[in-house]
Amino acid sequence: MAETILRLLEARGPGKTVCPSEVARDIGGSQPEVWSPMMQPVRRIAVRMTKAGQIAILRKGKPVEDVDDFRGIYRLALPSGVSDEDMETDDV
Repeated sequence: MAETILRLLEARGPGKTVCPSEVARDIGGSQPEVWSPMMQPVRRIAVRMTKAGQIAILRKGKPVEDVDDFRGIYRLALPSGVSDEDMETDDV
């Protein structure tokens, strides 16, 4: 799942974001009954990756202040200044 998040963000390009549902759909396919249950696991992995500095979780275009306690619609982005070498997922 972490690899999918990074792949989608890299494909989107610098300064762009990905919706967590895009990650779930990429993994589970187009059927809502398959990808919808993946939304919580995507969120958990995104929180872990954010704590590791690999991605940023954004609300209203700004990084969330507390990744353990945020609500509502959010997007995923690469943090500013991340290089390809920083995108390793072995620790997640």
